[in-house]
Amino acid sequence: MKSFKEESLEYHRARNEFDANGKIGTLLTKPCATEKELAMAYSPGVAYPCLEIEKDPVNAYEYTNKGNLVAVISDGSAVLGLGDIGHKASKPVMEGKAVLFKTFANIDAVDIELNTKDPQEFIKIVAAMADSFGGINLEDISAPRCFEIERTLKKICDIPVFHDDQHGTAVITTAGLMNVMEMSGKRVEDIKVVIIGAGASGNACANMYRNLGVKNIVMLDSKGVIHTGRNDLNQYKRNFAIDTDARTLKDACRGADMILGLSGPGLVTKEMVKSMAEHPIIFACANPTPEILPEEAKEVRSDVIIGTGRSDYPNQVNNVLGFPQIFRGALDVRSTHITENMKVAASKALADLAKEPVPEHVKRAHGREDMEFGPDYIIPSPFDRRVLVYVASAVAQAAIEDGVARVKEFDLEAYRERLWRLAEFLDDKSKHGKSFCY
Repeated sequence: MKSFKEESLEYHRARNEFDANGKIGTLLTKPCATEKELAMAYSPGVAYPCLEIEKDPVNAYEYTNKGNLVAVISDGSAVLGLGDIGHKASKPVMEGKAVLFKTFANIDAVDIELNTKDPQEFIKIVAAMADSFGGINLEDISAPRCFEIERTLKKICDIPVFHDDQHGTAVITTAGLMNVMEMSGKRVEDIKVVIIGAGASGNACANMYRNLGVKNIVMLDSKGVIHTGRNDLNQYKRNFAIDTDARTLKDACRGADMILGLSGPGLVTKEMVKSMAEHPIIFACANPTPEILPEEAKEVRSDVIIGTGRSDYPNQVNNVLGFPQIFRGALDVRSTHITENMKVAASKALADLAKEPVPEHVKRAHGREDMEFGPDYIIPSPFDRRVLVYVASAVAQAAIEDGVARVKEFDLEAYRERLWRLAEFLDDKSKHGKSFCY
């Protein structure tokens, strides 16, 4: 029996002499088997779309793959749980992200690993190549540099720029929070949220919770509670500094309605869970070992609702529920940006879908028959193809409403019907193990 490590390494290598190493390649969408087809694919026929784009750059969406192409760009400074392993070592992860874009939303993606840790150089390089793509997915860039990089690129570029390490977790956990608020009867403006981790995800989640109406947020970094008495805070942490006597995680958890863990294994104790408010929610997102295991939390609180980043527990916080579908909706209306309203729309769509009856094939995929809206099902499954329809359509509609879409004539119902057809197409590919490549 081969180990999982051996199987994974083998998976990433070529399978025959005509295959290529890695996980992604080029999908040809037009034939090139005759003299005429060759003449149209390249010279002289290719000159005609070139001239049309010269007349109006927007025509690049009509005659090239720009409208369905995302660049996945990293410097390798914060890769998964591996840390700063360098740009070359990050390439398998970026290829993997491209696989998820194609698998879950039929979006073509190319991975780009930049050999620089200088934010300004990174920004300059990405800005120079941005016009080739319909969107840019920034990935695995360490904080606080990632904040400056994303903020600046969003100003410079006229295509969506989205740092998934920040916003993906925020979108998914916000959806879960929305549903727990409904189930518990609590008001979002009255709850206390504790966020363990002040990096990219922690900042983005806190900002999104604030936009949702949460007023009491206690954030912690490696030195403890971020409070106004500290003089070691960067500008991003100062934004969440509060006047409080709490100094430790134990202090912060007392009376908390929610704990969001974006830190490390075992940091949340049973005692901390006991001290939380009624009907508490915990998102323990450290992988592979969460801040507290669900069974440990439930030993001391029967009313706790808990999610993790793991697929072997209910309520998985999985970014694949967000970024492919968000980009799908943004690309389809040729959006120039991904706005806060578009992210909130994605969260609401996920929250709504969790209340719908779960298809039998999704239950089979999880080996569960008890999947229905409730404490163990507040977030939809990544295997539910309806996620694509719900999220992409909500994001596209929000882009239209926010005035960031280049598409002006938008029929929401017709678009949803198209997404249903795409979901069926992707489902067929998945069920029959069909490759996306010829």
